Amino acid sequence: MNIKSLLLGSAAALIAVSGARAADAVVVAEPEPAEYVKICDVYGAGYFYIPGTETCLRVGGYVRYDIGVGDTGSFDGAKAADHQDGDDHNTYYKNTRFTLKTWTGQETELGTLKTYTETRFNFGNDNAFDEPINAAHNRDVSLNFAWIQLGGLRVGKDESAFDTFVGYAGNVIQDTLVPYGDFDTNVVQYYFDAGNGFSAVVSLEEGAGVVGTIDSYVPHVVGGLKWTQGWGAISGVVAYDSNYEEVAGKVRLDVNVNDALSLWVMGGYGTDDNLNDDAGNFVDAHGRGFYKQWGGNWAVWGGGTYKFNEKTSFNAQVSYDDWKNLGIAANIAYDVVPGFTVTAEVDYLNAGRFDDADFSNWTGADKKSSIGGILRFQRSF
Repeated sequence: MNIKSLLLGSAAALIAVSGARAADAVVVAEPEPAEYVKICDVYGAGYFYIPGTETCLRVGGYVRYDIGVGDTGSFDGAKAADHQDGDDHNTYYKNTRFTLKTWTGQETELGTLKTYTETRFNFGNDNAFDEPINAAHNRDVSLNFAWIQLGGLRVGKDESAFDTFVGYAGNVIQDTLVPYGDFDTNVVQYYFDAGNGFSAVVSLEEGAGVVGTIDSYVPHVVGGLKWTQGWGAISGVVAYDSNYEEVAGKVRLDVNVNDALSLWVMGGYGTDDNLNDDAGNFVDAHGRGFYKQWGGNWAVWGGGTYKFNEKTSFNAQVSYDDWKNLGIAANIAYDVVPGFTVTAEVDYLNAGRFDDADFSNWTGADKKSSIGGILRFQRSF
């Protein structure tokens, strides 16, 4: 009886303890189903759906490091004052840039709704025209693009259709040694794709800067036509500068010679009857408006790209205008690995310049030759 009572008592105790522990047990909730990001391949690689929406988003950009020596543009190369005796010294031009880009796309009953933004952050040194100051510092932050497009209608911050529609001047870093138009502007723009390679654009633009920004309710106007085929393209643009009531135009031919070689040539012509006026403040005394940025009435640009292999290419550009300003640029671009490119470029310019003592005085007849080089490292993503 004693053994039986002991066994029964032990069993009862175990049941009681187990029951107490069961009552105190923590109940773990079932995990919520995860909403993973979905790939959106409608608009190309890199897009994904913003969770809970039908909008596709892509985030990208690049990190860039430039090292310049000599005269890297149409001004004297970077200078610095000696910290001990104050003497002038030539030094490197350097700039590091981080660029953030975003794209969105969504299909609607009125067509594709798109946006694009690009913001640039810079750190480097400046060359001052009036004194040899070259301190490295955080430089300008610029909003280069921020537009909305529905179907063919685009509004917002863009670069002028005078440049974007026909294409920039080649694959060199210094492509504006002889300038071919100004860039930054707000736009109200319509792009029309007629099929069979034909397209057109009409762009109402605000311009930028003291000289370029419109001075009334009358906008600058740009119109363009293009025909694109497998062999290349023929394109042209005409712009009306409402500030000076002048007209400028460019025509361009692109030819894909073969898989390795592509060539292009572009000519520009603009009127300048009203481009030497005083305007009561800053004078565009060197005869250039927002669109006709080259010297004189006409200018020509030409160049090409030759791909040695999948990693290495040679790019060159020659430019010349009515005032006998001459620019030559050539580089070798090498893709170290996908997304990382190193470019070495040499540039030569013989052109009129601003007077060192008076920035508003353009010495068009007093030409100066300058030569420089840039080494660029860029990681794009």
